[in-house]
Amino acid sequence: MTTPSVGPIVALTYASAIDDPGRFKSSKAVGPHFGLTPKKYQSGQTDYSGRISKVGDASVREALYQAAHVMLTKPIRAARTSKAGRCGSPDARACARPRWRLRVSLQ
Repeated sequence: MTTPSVGPIVALTYASAIDDPGRFKSSKAVGPHFGLTPKKYQSGQTDYSGRISKVGDASVREALYQAAHVMLTKPIRAARTSKAGRCGSPDARACARPRWRLRVSLQ
């Protein structure tokens, strides 16, 4: 099973930045290594969680951010269960035909 928007470039960027997975105690320690945890300010009664800390490899953080952004904003296509149920027509060919065609002339 693959994750949409995580392709070979994002995977290689992440894998090359991790290098040796044994240097992390757990998978929870990888996020802070790339600066993907919020800044925390606590003093007396004040407790403030800020933006991400931006410590670590910026290219990995950018690749992961872009992949997450696409994954959260890209609409998911509806699953098609039957050919007749796609557009309400019993003729599946009527649903598969494009409604319009764009004609481009190179004159």
